[in-house]
Amino acid sequence: MKKSIINTVKGEFGYLKSKRNSVLIMTILMFAVSLSLLAAGIITTGTNKNLLTIVAVLGCLPACKSVVSLIMYWKATGCSEEAKEMIERAKGELIGMYDMYFTSYKNNFPVSHMVVEGKNICGYTEKKFDTALCEEHLETILKQSGYKDFTIKIFTDLVKYTDRLSQIDNIDREKTPKRDEEVRKVLFDISL
Repeated sequence: MKKSIINTVKGEFGYLKSKRNSVLIMTILMFAVSLSLLAAGIITTGTNKNLLTIVAVLGCLPACKSVVSLIMYWKATGCSEEAKEMIERAKGELIGMYDMYFTSYKNNFPVSHMVVEGKNICGYTEKKFDTALCEEHLETILKQSGYKDFTIKIFTDLVKYTDRLSQIDNIDREKTPKRDEEVRKVLFDISL
């Protein structure tokens, strides 16, 4: 049974598209409420100098904030269907995170897919950006959260990434699912 894109949560394939659609609908509704309050005030009093006008203007504040979120989600791109198919074949038992979009003060880092396993964090991006900056940003955030000594690698070549996923999946090592989940939570918290 295919999962509905409306119920997509952070880390699942299609999350950014789903979030973009829900923020668009919410933004339209917020502006519609403000405009209807303004219209109701003008219709009932015959002037825009009334309490409903003030409420309508104040209602524009969260609507404008929602527009900013909409712009961010509109710029963010998720994983392509072709990349997803290759990644799914290669990841084996690894827990993956799709559509991760990290922001820093100077740069944005769209990561199509990411895996946390043991002390390894690797990701794949379909967009061109300075992957070393992204790796440094993630390492800094993880250190601030108390997680040190991680090997972080962001790939731009899908074949190399899927090969690395297969290698990580086949490594015989002690599993640390609790810590891996904690690190994934930190990464979810800092992504869009």
